[in-house]
Amino acid sequence: MNSTTSTQRLRIDWRGRATDIEYTWVNESISDAPVMVFLHEGLGSIAMWRDFPTRLCEAIGMRGLVYSRPGYGRSTMRAPDDRWGVDYLHRQAHEVLPAVLAKLGVTSPPWLFGHSDGGSIALLHAATLPTAGAVVAAPHIVVEDLSLDGIRKTVEIYEAGPLRDRLARFHDDPDSPFGGWSGTWLNPAFRDWSIVEEIRAITCPLLAIQGDDDEYGTLEQIRGIAREVPQTRLLEIPACGHSPHKDKPVEVIAAVRDWLGTTAPSSSP
Repeated sequence: MNSTTSTQRLRIDWRGRATDIEYTWVNESISDAPVMVFLHEGLGSIAMWRDFPTRLCEAIGMRGLVYSRPGYGRSTMRAPDDRWGVDYLHRQAHEVLPAVLAKLGVTSPPWLFGHSDGGSIALLHAATLPTAGAVVAAPHIVVEDLSLDGIRKTVEIYEAGPLRDRLARFHDDPDSPFGGWSGTWLNPAFRDWSIVEEIRAITCPLLAIQGDDDEYGTLEQIRGIAREVPQTRLLEIPACGHSPHKDKPVEVIAAVRDWLGTTAPSSSP
């Protein structure tokens, strides 16, 4: 899978609006295999995963479902006057993801691989809805000063131009994801956002991954998960930033495969 991967669209009714979702399958030929759903970061899309979903699914013998959330990629864009609420990650976990799964006929509890915002969405889904297991890379369970500082710097870079130009390659309207993401995180009402209490309800296996050099969060994010969800396995990767699957893909794939070998032997090749 790469930036030229052919994608399809499905339509859901979300928040009273017909919403098109860009999606694609990887490793689809093994139709009876479990499904790993990939949940992208706050500025991500299908294309921005590059070939990681294909590499991981081939290594673990699963099918992969990759989609761009509303406001991202080639999915329906965010209207300019649409301000995402502080519950936007909850809505993705409890409304959009279940609607996508239902539309595509995925009836068995899915496996989830979530990065950053997608990691938080995976945790929220696993806390309330059937989930086989979840891998969360650089997730957020609370808002840290480091995260906000990193976002403010990113806003400056975006407004300068080059970042907007780069994101335009991956989104129909780069202002849609960027404004939705940065506007919500920098909203003073979001400062007290926390899902610590909610994740205590998670009963499925978890693998929580973070780089030592993550510019958007400290290791306390995944260590906090482990305190609340005792079956969590932690992987802290040296010399790695906010995107472990891009910075250290070999290490991440090996870790997921090893973890699955102890939690779901039947899913491994």
